[in-house]
Amino acid sequence: MYAEIENLLEMLLHDIANVAIMLFEFIGVGIIIYSGIRGFIKWLRRAPDTKIYLAKGLAMGLEFKMGSEILRTVVVREWKEIGIVAGIIALRAALTFLIHWEIKEEEKTSREDKEEILNGTTDIETGK
Repeated sequence: MYAEIENLLEMLLHDIANVAIMLFEFIGVGIIIYSGIRGFIKWLRRAPDTKIYLAKGLAMGLEFKMGSEILRTVVVREWKEIGIVAGIIALRAALTFLIHWEIKEEEKTSREDKEEILNGTTDIETGK
């Protein structure tokens, strides 16, 4: 009897995890597509925050996709699959780290440019 309940709970967990994985993947892809389209529109309009906006959208989409990979560790059964999932998680984490670093650097540069303009230290002719 306990074995039947255990099998039933395991199947239920497997099904719930698979639905959540698909949902997180879908949300991540949707965010990346939306951010890409909005970023392209901002680029066409020459908006100064285009790069930051696009990077933040990509980072958010990758966070959801990484969440789906973490959930995937619940349903894998072999060490080979665990290794593959761990590799994917490591790559996505590295990408997320690089994107967040890029966002910080871009915001820092943007902030410095605004301060120079406000302080009147920018030479209009040279742009510096």
